[in-house]
Amino acid sequence: MESNPKLKMQEAVSTYIKFIPFSNFKLWDVKRCYNNTNLKFENVVTLADILIPYRKPLTKAEMIKNKWQIISKINFSGELFLRDFEEINTYKGNLYLVPDNAIIYSKINVRHGCIYYHEKGKIPFGVSSEYPTYTFDETKVSGKFLHKILRSDAFKKLLNTKTSGISKARVKQDEFLDIQIPLPSLTEQESIISAFNSKILEANSLQKQVTEIEVEIEKYFLEQLGIEKSNKKEYHKGLKIIEYKNLDRWDGKRDSQFKSEYNIERIGKYILDISTGTTPPTNIPEYFDGDINFYTPVELGNEMYLTNSERKVSELAIKDKKARRFNKGTLLFVGIGSTVGKIGIVANDYATSNQQITGFTVDETVLNNEFIFFYFNYFKEITTKEQTKATLPIVNQDKILNIPIPILPIEKQLEIVDTISKMRADIVNYKEKLSAIMKKAEELFEKQIFE
Repeated sequence: MESNPKLKMQEAVSTYIKFIPFSNFKLWDVKRCYNNTNLKFENVVTLADILIPYRKPLTKAEMIKNKWQIISKINFSGELFLRDFEEINTYKGNLYLVPDNAIIYSKINVRHGCIYYHEKGKIPFGVSSEYPTYTFDETKVSGKFLHKILRSDAFKKLLNTKTSGISKARVKQDEFLDIQIPLPSLTEQESIISAFNSKILEANSLQKQVTEIEVEIEKYFLEQLGIEKSNKKEYHKGLKIIEYKNLDRWDGKRDSQFKSEYNIERIGKYILDISTGTTPPTNIPEYFDGDINFYTPVELGNEMYLTNSERKVSELAIKDKKARRFNKGTLLFVGIGSTVGKIGIVANDYATSNQQITGFTVDETVLNNEFIFFYFNYFKEITTKEQTKATLPIVNQDKILNIPIPILPIEKQLEIVDTISKMRADIVNYKEKLSAIMKKAEELFEKQIFE
């Protein structure tokens, strides 16, 4: 059977050309007309049809009287964070009320999913003009359904066509309200959300198991080190008498509250080499034309072994002493910034890092690298206790050398490492299942709404 050239041409045209009725034109900006999202439901409305702008000014006196807080942010997951109540006194700018059963969004980050639904019965709070607030008719619209559809991937793609501005691209309110969404009956909305929530309950069950294992790891570690949990955050007030022979610091601070069944030493006693990373001059491209890992704090986290970084440097950068070489097995410690205390172990033959990271090696006949990783990972209250809190938290080389650590027999350290590694493997397994469930839930929701 011969193919129809005319039919092929029509298919090609429909793939690459989008026909827009002239009556639908409001702006000549092409990206605002581009929308390949097909809605399943016939009842399609604009957000202006269902959202009612809500703008009630608030005074600080009202905020204080009612003990209401001010918004800090909405994160990319649609979760709300509030400032401490005391910050009301120092807040500058106008405030507006967010009542219960309302939808708000961040003008600057709405396209990333920063949309929040303040459920019915929740305590009101205050926002700036950067967070438009809307109410709606709950007999026609489910807040949870609305929140979910406004945070869907399809909706985010639509929002990306509505931004204006360059340095801080925002979505204007009229552009936001002009977007069309499907609005099935309230019964259908609730049914769709119920199906989604059943998956969430399954995911929450797995998250609970993850949390239980994490608690169990800490409990196990404390027991193996012979540390009472209360000792981790115990601080003494009042006068303390310290014998001169026991004085190893001139500011009078000591780790007397940190006790273990094992002998506690300063880790510096067993550090063989310590140095801080450096960043090669960025105006010399040859320094970054290589395949040697160049780590920054963002790449250190929960993973023990560091195998790959986003940025790379060249051998030339090391040869010219513009990048610090850290050999395999070096412990990289974040000593500057909001994530101070994070740690990882170099897995490749060698790597480099920026100046926020300090690398050190230890006498492995006394301290096992993986044991140190777990100790630093689970006891940040101890390992970062002496950080300098200026503009940025800092734990410099001297403070790293002064970190106390229980010295266990090497066999005992290996036993602890083996047990915790197995428990963490269970966590990874549960998290993978959790991620798969969440992905399935999102796919199910969008499949019920969009073609």
